[in-house]
Amino acid sequence: QVQLVESGGGSVQAGGSLRLSCIASGYINSGDRVGWFRQAPGKEREGVAAISRDNGHTVYADSVKGRFIISQDNAKNTVYLQMDSLKPDDTAMYNCALARHPGDWINPDTWNYWGQGTQVTVSS
Repeated sequence: QVQLVESGGGSVQAGGSLRLSCIASGYINSGDRVGWFRQAPGKEREGVAAISRDNGHTVYADSVKGRFIISQDNAKNTVYLQMDSLKPDDTAMYNCALARHPGDWINPDTWNYWGQGTQVTVSS
C-alpha cells in the first residue's frame, strides 16, 4: 500500500544541523498528511512536525518551533525535516508517518503508515 523510507540521520554536536528525508511510494493521495515523530529511549513517541500534501499547511511541536522546518516535494513524493540548532534533547529515533484522514496530528494512533526510522544523536 504505502512504503516510507527515511534517511539523513546521524551524529552531530549540539548546535549542528541535519536534514532528514522521507520518500513515500505506493498509493499516495493528495489529501494525505505526512509527519515526523521521534522516540527517545524510555520516553513516549512524540510528534515533531507534519505537513499536508494538498495545501502545504504545517504544524510543529513547541519544542522544535523556530529550529526545525518541514517541507515537501510532491513531484518526488518526498518530505524533508531540516533540523537546525540541534540539542542533546533532540536525540531520538525519528520516524516518518502518513495519515489518510488527518485528525489530531499529535496522536500517533491517527497515523496509518510508518517508516522504519533513522537515528539522530546529538552530543553536548
